[in-house]
Amino acid sequence: MTAQTPEHDEAHGGGLGSRLNWLRAAVLGANDGIVSTAGLVVGVAGATDERAALLTAGLAGLLAGSMSMAAGEYVSVSTQRDSEEAALATEKRELATEPQAELIELTELLEGKGLDGRLAREVAEQLTEHDALRAHAEVELGIDPDELTNPWHAAGASFLAFTVGALLPLLAIVLPPTGQRLWITVLAVLVALALCGWSSARMGAAPVRRAILRNVAGGALAMGVTYAAGSVLGAVGV
Repeated sequence: MTAQTPEHDEAHGGGLGSRLNWLRAAVLGANDGIVSTAGLVVGVAGATDERAALLTAGLAGLLAGSMSMAAGEYVSVSTQRDSEEAALATEKRELATEPQAELIELTELLEGKGLDGRLAREVAEQLTEHDALRAHAEVELGIDPDELTNPWHAAGASFLAFTVGALLPLLAIVLPPTGQRLWITVLAVLVALALCGWSSARMGAAPVRRAILRNVAGGALAMGVTYAAGSVLGAVGV
């Protein structure tokens, strides 16, 4: 009877961490879309129950928020990519002008990771022979030269995540009948925030209950404050 090789489905490599970061960013972007748009439309609902006013405010908040998120993410990630490219260019120049010094540096870095001196030297030489720039980029800089951050991907993901999140309170406030809009919106938002809190906690291996309570409490506070402000402004005719 032939022994079977046990299956091992655990994911390895930097791709897993990258995917988790994107998922976490998407959840947080959707969370921002839910909270900011809910606060806006609930605040307007405190002043008026006209569907046109609610739709206008919600759409304006959705577009402004999603564009702002996309632009901010693009600028931030572009700066990060520029820094990564500059660091790689510096490393490439040093490898061309001071190869021996770079080999010593790589050896010391590997020793710092727990290898003994002789083994660290041997590994450094083999890595350098195979791909010196990649070795220094990954060990010294923590950069994968083939997977530099992409600002357009980041901007698009932020835009989409915020838009998806913002659509929920927008639809919840304009589709139901007048007398049911507010409580349906509040309930839908709190459920969505609970799901966002659960998702972010699961991906970050954090306590789920605390994340859900924090998310729901923050959203409820935001809607309560904006609704109160809208009610006051509506009462005084502003």
